[in-house]
Amino acid sequence: MISDRFLLEASPRQTLGWLMLLALVILAAGIGLRDPWPADEPRFALVAKEMVESGRWLFPMRGGEIYPDKPPMFMWGIALGYLVTGSLKAAFLLPSLLAGLGTLLLTWDLGRRLWNAQMGFLAGVLLLFTVQFTLQAKTAQIDALVSFFITLGLYGFLRFLLTGGGWRWYYLGWFAAGLGIITKGVGILAVLVLIPAIWTHRDQLRQASRAAWLKGLLGPLAMLLAVALWLLPMVATVAASGDVVLQAYRDNILLRQTVTRYANSWHHVKPLWYYFTSVIPPFWLPVSLLLPWLAVCWTRAIRNEGDRRVILLLGYLLLMLLFFSLSPGKRGVYITPGTPVLALLAAPWLSQLLDRVWPARLLKGLGWLLALVGIGGALALMFNARLAAKAAELGAHPWLPLLILGLGLLVINGTLRRAPLLAILGSLAFGWLLYSTQIAMRLNEVRTPEEIMVKAAQEVPRGDQLLLVGFKEQHLLFARQPLWHYSYHEENRVQGREAAAWIEAMPGRRVLGSRNIISVCFDTEQTMNLGYRHRTDWLLASADALRPECRGGTPTIEPFFYAPKLVY
Repeated sequence: MISDRFLLEASPRQTLGWLMLLALVILAAGIGLRDPWPADEPRFALVAKEMVESGRWLFPMRGGEIYPDKPPMFMWGIALGYLVTGSLKAAFLLPSLLAGLGTLLLTWDLGRRLWNAQMGFLAGVLLLFTVQFTLQAKTAQIDALVSFFITLGLYGFLRFLLTGGGWRWYYLGWFAAGLGIITKGVGILAVLVLIPAIWTHRDQLRQASRAAWLKGLLGPLAMLLAVALWLLPMVATVAASGDVVLQAYRDNILLRQTVTRYANSWHHVKPLWYYFTSVIPPFWLPVSLLLPWLAVCWTRAIRNEGDRRVILLLGYLLLMLLFFSLSPGKRGVYITPGTPVLALLAAPWLSQLLDRVWPARLLKGLGWLLALVGIGGALALMFNARLAAKAAELGAHPWLPLLILGLGLLVINGTLRRAPLLAILGSLAFGWLLYSTQIAMRLNEVRTPEEIMVKAAQEVPRGDQLLLVGFKEQHLLFARQPLWHYSYHEENRVQGREAAAWIEAMPGRRVLGSRNIISVCFDTEQTMNLGYRHRTDWLLASADALRPECRGGTPTIEPFFYAPKLVY
């Protein structure tokens, strides 16, 4: 009978190889099979595509309009992957994949050095199967990359504080924090571990020489050096250009997207307790099931042993959660950097927790629950006409992947019923592989506007002009012809009236847009419906569909021009 001892007592000589092979299979599955999905993936893919096509790498652009919300580090990664592979469909997921593998490697090595090789392996396994970490490593969002740099910074600081690694690791921690900042402002969070270090290393601080204090104060300079790799060329280019658009980008990226976004967020506003009630329980599974017992273990380790490892890791984790909780703007992905620390804190006590009744039951119950959800979802699609109609776009037998998932999980959990840890890890592995290779491919068509943009190219005669209103980056990513568009942030009614004036200004013009914008000045009964995507119909209108009250206007806003050099 297979038991969890197979995993808990794996040979240290083989653990890293097996861990990285397993990670590569799970995290790389599906790369090249699906397109970028909204909301964030098409934006970053489009910016990277324009970098390659235009040769302008310092300032992110989308459809000829500057993208001021994020530094270009993540987009550079996609663009480099695009240059190497020649396929944006494969390249857009590569930075997250490599960041995920790198974070796993750092977590394994920290566990090995702070405890032993077995703990390093278990920490890596727990991290690999933590839902939020796996999801971000398979998604083209910035959070996987910034999590890598935060973990690298934490790695450097802990090597300095706990393993006698020397000052070079301290400076690595600060330098990595700088790289994290130019990836996403919160990359500085690794520095938080130095706050509990004031307590754990208070004796060393009292006895430190003046030279040691001076060395310590040089750490922020290493961070500034990393930031300067992007900041200095950007600021110098803006100053030399005299371009008000670039100046607005500089001010926005340095102030509004850092200080203002954190202190006075204007979207994703959630209550203080949001992460503890809505994110950690589902997205830090399966480890989140063990948190009540782990909290007891951590308390004992601190109280009875004064364990520096636990104090530093737990102190950092709590400070990170406090940092994000204090900001009014919250998204679940923000706390992804906490998952490697959670895995490191859970690994040393995993074996003894599995010997207890309720932790084992909860892990086992989660596996069976996922199996029942899969089968229940399949039956609902098979016998509920309304749900079946909604899922018709997913192709023939949309219930089949869910049925395969449910039955597969039943087999896994039945076979491994005496190994709850292996059962839930096997269930998650099977689920991710099925999702990546089957379910995602069915979802792909309905999550992209490719069909709409193909129809637009067919319906708009060569030589005619097309204006896209209410666009999303995915529309430009799949564009088959040159087109015009208004600013991403332009108000909808303004776009609708400007589109009416634009289409009248010259013959041979068409407007493509979402129903709510087209209906401002066009009779929707006289337009062509190119399809339903992103919760709205996309309508193609000519000047003949203009409403009388919208005729005779004069354009006041110059639209951006976008001509894709390479068809996606």
